Amino acid sequence: MPSTIVLITGANSGVGFATAKVIACASEVFHVIMASRSLEKAKSAMSEIEAAGIKGLLSTVQLDVTDERSIEQAVTLINQNFGRLDVLVNNAAVGSRDSDLKTRFQLCMDTNVIGPAVVSAAFRPLLLKSQKPYSIYVSSGIGSLARVSDPTSITYRGIPNGEAYSASKAALNMIALQESIVFSSTALKVFVVCPGFVRSNLCGPSEEARCGWGKAGDPQVSGELILSVIQGERDVDAGQFVYIDGVYPW
Repeated sequence: MPSTIVLITGANSGVGFATAKVIACASEVFHVIMASRSLEKAKSAMSEIEAAGIKGLLSTVQLDVTDERSIEQAVTLINQNFGRLDVLVNNAAVGSRDSDLKTRFQLCMDTNVIGPAVVSAAFRPLLLKSQKPYSIYVSSGIGSLARVSDPTSITYRGIPNGEAYSASKAALNMIALQESIVFSSTALKVFVVCPGFVRSNLCGPSEEARCGWGKAGDPQVSGELILSVIQGERDVDAGQFVYIDGVYPW
């Protein structure tokens, strides 16, 4: 029987999909719940992973991080089926470079900041029932104020109309940091994880955008990083902003 219940939001593609696959293939102790706005897409993604062969278990749940009713229903379902949650991976996110300033900020803040904050609050009672709970926020290196303000960093100038996404990830980092501080007296370990620039739908659905114009890496590396976190290999970095080679400054 699986002993570690993992919920991943936005698990039907990109980093979420890769993470679900890596974890499900790692060990029979894992039961990965793939959450997505579209249950149909979640089930299709689950079937693709299962066809490749896995050791653990997979299931799906409909969860739209911008819809409180959807979140509440997912909490109820997971509570009924498992009675706890061991790992929450807040991965669902959007990127917007819309020409209208308010439009791009509204979309990024609703999905990348308010959504994860509400999801974390809703699932926290189930996480705190776990003996080894992990709360993981998938962020981005461009959410680091220290890196973005460093003229020698590749993130220094950013991309045109990219400030909404960057600001949303900086805000997400603060939410995670506050959770880590507030619940420091509990067993809950909080991590902000930078997955690196990897293939995803974040920049758009076209193949050119998905591959980052030839610059994006393999999201499996991101999944392996998150697996190392939930296996306790990065516990010394709890409460910090981790990436594959170390810790980023806030």
